[in-house]
Amino acid sequence: MTDLDELKETARRVRVSIIREVYTAQSGHPGGSLGCADILTVLYECVMDISRDNVNSLDRDRFVLSKGHCSPALYAILAEKGILDREELLTFRKINSRLQGHPNMRETPGVDMSTGSLGQGLAVANGMALANRLSGNTHRIYVLLGDGECEEGEVWEAAMAAHHYELDNLCAIVDLNHLQIDGRTEEVIDPNPIGAKFRAFGWNVIEVDGNDLLALQNAFRQAAEKKGVPTCLVAHTIKGKGVSFMENQAGWHGKAPNEEQYHQALRDLGEE
Repeated sequence: MTDLDELKETARRVRVSIIREVYTAQSGHPGGSLGCADILTVLYECVMDISRDNVNSLDRDRFVLSKGHCSPALYAILAEKGILDREELLTFRKINSRLQGHPNMRETPGVDMSTGSLGQGLAVANGMALANRLSGNTHRIYVLLGDGECEEGEVWEAAMAAHHYELDNLCAIVDLNHLQIDGRTEEVIDPNPIGAKFRAFGWNVIEVDGNDLLALQNAFRQAAEKKGVPTCLVAHTIKGKGVSFMENQAGWHGKAPNEEQYHQALRDLGEE
């Protein structure tokens, strides 16, 4: 288990990188990326066995960012792992950059699936989990979905299939922040109660504070211990976490800060 202070510092750096990526590009999705930073920090630092040495190997855990618009968070944690250079983060969304607005598995090391069209990631993760079982690969598959994304019907078809095939090597995480591009999820198409829905589809469900690093470690450990059924972590998060004027604001779903806001965000994150 990584030291908690070290994890907190890694999560802070991830958030700083997110702000720098989106500001430099003047485009991107800071709110959800900041909100899921703690989840990715724990996954990549404490749970998954991914490193610069094995990034091109099938003999490791895999991660699918189903909510592909939160790519700034994925690129930031890949830089923390040494799989991407930190300087490359500033090419985010630039022409000919490997770091596109939605991740591209054909171009970017450490990206296990090209995503962006919401609702597809869980089905892809099912396929990876089935492939691992058939090939005798004991590594696990993790997939991060948004709560607004769970309004997509394909999510529930995939949930039904995962239970049917007893994919206990699969762990889904739902980033539950109650906000999407058009406002509160409850006012768009209410997907709640998400935990009860996954339970109804036969999943093991763990409710967790998605911004609590220690609670996340414990939840992922419990997920790995559960046999016979897939597990869903319903991770309650704050959209825009760590930046005062972005927290719980749907307007920061997909908007870049101006120069003044950029420096305020860095101050909030202890960087200036």
